[in-house]
Amino acid sequence: MQFTIHDMDDWQHIAEKVASGLQHNILLLKGNLGAGKTTFTQFLLKKLGSEDEVSSPTYSIVNEYNAPQGKIFHFDLYRLKNIDEVYDIGMEEYLDNAFLCIIEWPEVYEDDLYGLKYHEMSIINTGEHREISFE
Repeated sequence: MQFTIHDMDDWQHIAEKVASGLQHNILLLKGNLGAGKTTFTQFLLKKLGSEDEVSSPTYSIVNEYNAPQGKIFHFDLYRLKNIDEVYDIGMEEYLDNAFLCIIEWPEVYEDDLYGLKYHEMSIINTGEHREISFE
């Protein structure tokens, strides 16, 4: 699926489409700094029925949220330098116990996802709008 974001109202529409298209418990979010990864996550969690306040996990590395379907874990792997650091935070346990794991900056972990089913979303800030792709 391809989308274009022109204003904040468009995020709601995209969150609805993505929520209805989720088939796997892993969602990789790719995009440059300030592209809107956490903004999208806020809209998605609201659409999934979470009443928790969503914030960026930049410093905590992982935030935990509740939704009617189960636990949602929101990761920011930007500061992790290698795959060992990803495993040190207990990534496998999170994946095993989550309704959904949303992973920002997944590049350090992506090669180890071989064999797992996941969705990938790219958000590109063009300056005028944002281009979104969701697989």
